[in-house]
Amino acid sequence: MDILKTATDWAKAELVSTPFFILFGLAFIAASIGFWQLGKTDMAREYIIPTLVAGVLLMTIGLGLFFTNKSRITQFETSYHKDAPEFVASEIARAEATLKEYNTIVFKAIPIIIMVAALLIIFINTPTWRAISITTIAMLIVILLVDGTAYARIDTYHKQLESVAKRG
Repeated sequence: MDILKTATDWAKAELVSTPFFILFGLAFIAASIGFWQLGKTDMAREYIIPTLVAGVLLMTIGLGLFFTNKSRITQFETSYHKDAPEFVASEIARAEATLKEYNTIVFKAIPIIIMVAALLIIFINTPTWRAISITTIAMLIVILLVDGTAYARIDTYHKQLESVAKRG
């Protein structure tokens, strides 16, 4: 197995995945503009800022991940040709750290935040907090969907790296 090709394929797959953050971000911004232009009720007007903030956050996440992974593709080749065993070891360490972050943030913290936002909808009966809570839940669901597939990819990549390291 050519680990350089595997690493490059993983980074390219991430480049396909991260634009979904940007697309959802644009959808949230479009919804914000729609609420601003068409919202007649107090509840509809309260969605303007939360959906705009969520859209900007999702676009920032998407653009940051896109450019990080794009630059990583060229760095992979340089690092691999410089010292292949060190490249594999550093990628294993990076993948393990990323998997731990996913387990903590994506699969523990985000569901807790979703639960808190859902409780706010139930217990705080103001249009502002309902709009913030509903928008937060929608944004976090987008993050869970995109990061759930990213987790599966990096987990597979990590296993491939470990198999290469064992073979020496």
